[in-house]
Amino acid sequence: MLDEDEKWMQHALSLAERAQELDEVPVGAVIVKDGELIAEGFNSPINHSDPTAHAEILALRNAAKCLQNYRVTGNTTLYVTLEPCPMCAGAMVHARINRVVFGAYDPRSGSAGSVFSLLESEKLNHRAEVFGGVLEQQCAEQLRAFFRARR
Repeated sequence: MLDEDEKWMQHALSLAERAQELDEVPVGAVIVKDGELIAEGFNSPINHSDPTAHAEILALRNAAKCLQNYRVTGNTTLYVTLEPCPMCAGAMVHARINRVVFGAYDPRSGSAGSVFSLLESEKLNHRAEVFGGVLEQQCAEQLRAFFRARR
C-alpha cells in the first residue's frame, strides 16, 4: 500500500505546485476510489475569493460531482500534502471518506492527530482511517520554501 500512497502523494505534490504558481499556499489533494483517480484540487482561496477553497474541499466537491452523490463512500482515499484543518476534516467526515493520507503535519491546526483528532473521533457519526507522514519531508519542504520566499 505504501507504494500506492507515495504515487498518489506525488500527484498531490504536483497539484500543490500549481497552487504555488498562482501564489497560493502550496497544498494539493486527490481522491482515489477503488484505485482510480476521481477528483483533485489545490488551494485556491485567494484566487476564488473563497475562504473554503482549500485543496481538500475542492477535491471533495469534484468527487461529489463525479459520483453524483454528496457522500464519497466506498473504498475511497483522500491524499493531501498537509494535515487537514478542522473545516476540511469535518467535510471529510460528512462526505464519509474511508481513508485519509497526508504528508506534512500541521502543529497549529492539524485535525488528523496533531491538534485535534476529528477524523477518528468516536463522538462523530463517521470515522476515517488516518495515515500521516507519507512523503513528509517533500511536503514539508515545499511549504517551508514557499513561506521562506515570501519573507
